[in-house]
Amino acid sequence: MAAKGPQAFRTISEAADELGVPQHVLRFWETRFSFIRPMKRAGGRRFYRPQDIAVLAGVRALLHRDGMSIKAVQALYKTEGIKRVSTAAEAQPAPPAPQTVHPAHPVSLPDSTSGDLFAPRGEAPAGARMNAGGRAQLSDSLAGLEAIKARLDGLLKGG
Repeated sequence: MAAKGPQAFRTISEAADELGVPQHVLRFWETRFSFIRPMKRAGGRRFYRPQDIAVLAGVRALLHRDGMSIKAVQALYKTEGIKRVSTAAEAQPAPPAPQTVHPAHPVSLPDSTSGDLFAPRGEAPAGARMNAGGRAQLSDSLAGLEAIKARLDGLLKGG
């Protein structure tokens, strides 16, 4: 089978493969982002136009690369429009989110999260990828939490 041209419509499996995300993620994004509207044929089969693929690539970049939350992407669309979302994949990554540090504790907490905080222990949320910087930050946070736990344990024991 010959490869499709750049202007050809894509099925959900082709779009998912091109974007590097599972098909269920594309369906989920449709429920969260009103601006994702693939064509649907009889029986509900989805067909993604080239502009749909660009929007999906932008959403993926904003969520996965830039670490934005779903609400932040929705707000970005509302304030800056679809063009901003669809060109996000071409843009440079956003600078890291500012960190909030509680004065009494050395643990830094991000101002917002985009991941699933309640994933079962030992399992990463679907689509999660962590770079070396993220692992280092997570290790630092874990060390800080362990220090806090040790202090609390000491206080509870009366020491």
